[in-house]
Amino acid sequence: MHHVRGSNHFLPAVEEAVRLREKLKDAVKSIKAVTIGPPKSIETLRTALAMGADSSIHVEIPESAPAPEPLAVAKTLQEIIKRQEGGVDVVILGKQAIDDDLGVTGQMLAGLLGWSQATFASKVEIDAVKKEALVTREIDGGGEEVRCKLPIIITTDLRLNEPRYASLPNIMKAKKKPVEKLTPADLGIDFTPQLETLKVSEPPQRVGGGKVANVDELVAKLKEAGFTAV
Repeated sequence: MHHVRGSNHFLPAVEEAVRLREKLKDAVKSIKAVTIGPPKSIETLRTALAMGADSSIHVEIPESAPAPEPLAVAKTLQEIIKRQEGGVDVVILGKQAIDDDLGVTGQMLAGLLGWSQATFASKVEIDAVKKEALVTREIDGGGEEVRCKLPIIITTDLRLNEPRYASLPNIMKAKKKPVEKLTPADLGIDFTPQLETLKVSEPPQRVGGGKVANVDELVAKLKEAGFTAV
């Protein structure tokens, strides 16, 4: 069983992959961390390796390049998954990027692969024998429990776990773990932006409230504002 991680908010994703291996033992064959970014992004991978990932892939883009858009990220991860020997059962991603906050990469990846998906996960249980996942999702007003067939895409809610701190020995060991470097061209992916931001503006400034002495004055104020009784 492999666990591949992309996007930001990555710590809960890595932590959950490591916890699943601690629980499922030999059913988890390897944990592979993936990041897409400039050369300095390798530090993200070093953190994941120190936490317990076995190996990693760095899809490197120039420091000056614009941030890759969700569809390009999803296509990149799709291609990486296709290339993994032995297949992939579980992909765990952060729920959203910290810059655009779009939160759609996991959903796009599941759509491209035709896999099950469980987003904003606050609890994950994997049955390796039945090849099923039982995931509790954070939704407005509570939680939703979904049972999915593997393979599956999971995106993490911050409530999923408390990521561990890597110990000094593990940080040193991480430096010896493999980091495969690729470019978007190696994977046949075009990172040319497809979206254009036309305008960014602040919402109109709110007008302060006012006090009224009685109901009649309230009704009069509402009529002045254009409100009428239904």
